[in-house]
Amino acid sequence: MRFRHPDGSTVHLAYCTNVHAAEDLDGVLRQLADHAEPVRRRLHRDRLGIGLWLARAAARELTADPAALRRLRAALDARGLEVVTLNGFPYEGFGAETVKHRVYRPDWTESARLDHTVDLARLLAGLLPDDVREGTVSTLPLAWRTGFTEHDRRTALHQLNTLAGRLDALEELTGRSIRVGLEPEPGCVVETTDQAVAVLTDAHAPPARRLGLCLDTCHLATAFEDPSTALTALAGAGVPVVKAQLSAALHAQEPRRADVRAALAEYAEPRFLHQTRAAVDPAARSDEVAGDGPALQGGPAAPTGQTGLPGLTGTDDLDAALTPGALPTEVPWRAHFHVPLHAPLRPPLTATLSVLRDTLTELLGGPRPLTHHLEVETYTWQALPEGLRPRTRAQLADGIAAELAVARDLLADLGLKELP
Repeated sequence: MRFRHPDGSTVHLAYCTNVHAAEDLDGVLRQLADHAEPVRRRLHRDRLGIGLWLARAAARELTADPAALRRLRAALDARGLEVVTLNGFPYEGFGAETVKHRVYRPDWTESARLDHTVDLARLLAGLLPDDVREGTVSTLPLAWRTGFTEHDRRTALHQLNTLAGRLDALEELTGRSIRVGLEPEPGCVVETTDQAVAVLTDAHAPPARRLGLCLDTCHLATAFEDPSTALTALAGAGVPVVKAQLSAALHAQEPRRADVRAALAEYAEPRFLHQTRAAVDPAARSDEVAGDGPALQGGPAAPTGQTGLPGLTGTDDLDAALTPGALPTEVPWRAHFHVPLHAPLRPPLTATLSVLRDTLTELLGGPRPLTHHLEVETYTWQALPEGLRPRTRAQLADGIAAELAVARDLLADLGLKELP
């Protein structure tokens, strides 16, 4: 879906296909037929953007065989789909029964991550619509934090500089500019805006014309970051937001209550990590937003908790957070669980939709957009509590279309006009 910003530029809205399991090209092609095209039809659009996820095997198949890439491009065109962004965070196995920490390997200290990201950039240059000259790829924020050393940091920055050079060469060859965004995520080396600024303004960091930030609003909310403060810091540091992922986290206002903890336990599941954070900063405050969940803003730095972050303490998964004594229960919790955007959660839990709205206002409500690529990324449909999961392809398509409709309406409220 394309929108015209009041400044005249085009903003692209897509949904991310990492919600659908596929490891090879045939699987990707089935995704387009079974899921993406039905979503487009539900929205009554002639053209729908998708944020394509290509697992390593699929990417290797496409780079090895130009005919395979032409086949994928033809299938996209035939089904009314277009691609301007790729999700390069999961490497493979994202549809496995247990993903957890596996999603962070290989990391940016490993050559396999560089090779995969370069392949994705080359493929995206061949998939971009004829009238689009710039594409984006999101990637993991260096690595999972445990055991990450200063040597690892230097290695990762060296590899990212190599990536930037190859992206320069790709633009010279194809005329298409591909930019990559590190996606801050709870528990990783880069979890917060401040950490992103530190990495991306390092003396050895790659140039901002190639590397910036992929801002995920679920991750931003889980870290209790205020969107205005975060984006002001990024702009002040000259760190571009190359892409934003529109998502919402779980919010528990009163985790001391037994019914709240029981409700949270329904979201503790074996497939994905659901890092959980508590705002222990005594200066933090929460303002209840009717029907939407609270928007919290952090104050000055407080004593560091388990996460190593000022003002926060946390656990690396939701079941660990629910262990008695693991987290303080007199302050709100947020969990990294991407919940659907369109449907209110069952009380007593809420979703951080206010963070999503405020982030979009900061990104697109000014005279010029701070990013042109938006991607709805709810990959956890089948990890939801049993009664909330879609049971058929049709129900899943209904849900994804409803999420995109929410995003569309938020953009319209900011003065963007949907294009045919």
